[in-house]
Amino acid sequence: MIICSNCKHGNMTGAMFCAECGAQLIGRDTLTTQAISTDNLGRSAKRPSDEPGQPVEGVNAWANLHLLDTGQVLPLSSRNEFTMGRISEGQPIMPDIDLSPYQAYAAGVSRLHAVIKRSVADAVIFMDLGSANGSFLNGNRLEANKEQSLRHGDIIALGKLRMQVLIDKK
Repeated sequence: MIICSNCKHGNMTGAMFCAECGAQLIGRDTLTTQAISTDNLGRSAKRPSDEPGQPVEGVNAWANLHLLDTGQVLPLSSRNEFTMGRISEGQPIMPDIDLSPYQAYAAGVSRLHAVIKRSVADAVIFMDLGSANGSFLNGNRLEANKEQSLRHGDIIALGKLRMQVLIDKK
């Protein structure tokens, strides 16, 4: 029997995820994956890292989004405003930050879900764009199309996809 470190539920031996809360039971270090070449994929399936609006790693990030479920960190640096959502086939308008690789569809993230921006006074603003499953700030549901100020360490959720906002205090 494997005891979940998240909810203390007893799971069957060999289970990889908790039947009660869905948390990963086996450490990431023990899992190996096969590398798959993406050289033969069409242009529509790829998104170049130098495409305008895509966050880039670097010391110039004014904020970072720490995805709580995966541990990934998405730096916000190349401009002052980013739309967040997920890309879907045939969608004419794409978000600046594509959350598709982080199970966004399963978490209820809309195609254009929210916007995060840095104001002139270096305040960080977040706004839900009328998404189907809503956005949350520190557990409280936000009203659509209404700007909310964010503070360092706030937890925002797009549907069920949770992330912590880490604001650079330059």
